[in-house]
Amino acid sequence: MNINICKYIITLVCLLGWVSVSAQDHNVQCEDTCSHVHGIDLSHYQGEVFWEAIGDNSKMAYVYLKATEGGDRIDDKYEQNIKLAHKYGLKVGSYHFFRPKTPLKLQLENFMAQCRPSQQDLIPMIDVETKQGLSNDAFRDSLMTFLTMVEEAYHQKPLVYTGTNFYNKYMSGLMNSYKLMIAQYSSNEPVLNDGNDYMLWQYTGKGHIDGIRGYVDKSRFMGRHGLREIRYRHH
Repeated sequence: MNINICKYIITLVCLLGWVSVSAQDHNVQCEDTCSHVHGIDLSHYQGEVFWEAIGDNSKMAYVYLKATEGGDRIDDKYEQNIKLAHKYGLKVGSYHFFRPKTPLKLQLENFMAQCRPSQQDLIPMIDVETKQGLSNDAFRDSLMTFLTMVEEAYHQKPLVYTGTNFYNKYMSGLMNSYKLMIAQYSSNEPVLNDGNDYMLWQYTGKGHIDGIRGYVDKSRFMGRHGLREIRYRHH
């Protein structure tokens, strides 16, 4: 075979391989958020996480880690995850899964024992997904009392996470003074029926990123909102 043809074929194969790898990497790291500031939230469900690979991803701006749930549950990967996330240069926040029927003082003590101010780059986040059978009024009273307790403990209002449907059914009209992350896994942006603004949209529970096996929740800032608005204010 002519030596020039051989060189051409080798060059073409290498080029096609590079394009394929580049496209794959692009898909893994960006997905549909390439023009937006975005991040992830995760818990022990993701198993072992390769934080060095996540830290190398220039598209990643932040990560929220599950710290606690209810009055006594602690995420068993939290301590390891927060140390390694910091080690590899990520901006980190912590979240608590709220159980409205569990004594609020127990929940706050549980969260504060894990979510230590010295380790936080981002304001605490409260994950609100269940009423646990409470009436609407009892649930709303429990939630607002707990959010006030968290604010008093950390000297700043927490970020509140919930889904579009849950918000519209049970939280509408309550959250005007709170920063919000709204979950809706579709190509359509969430619409809150009280017209409230939200800062972050968790747009998929099946995201992919180098460093995590399987799926991960991914979110992005909306409009002009940015990381500076959820930075932890150290006093």
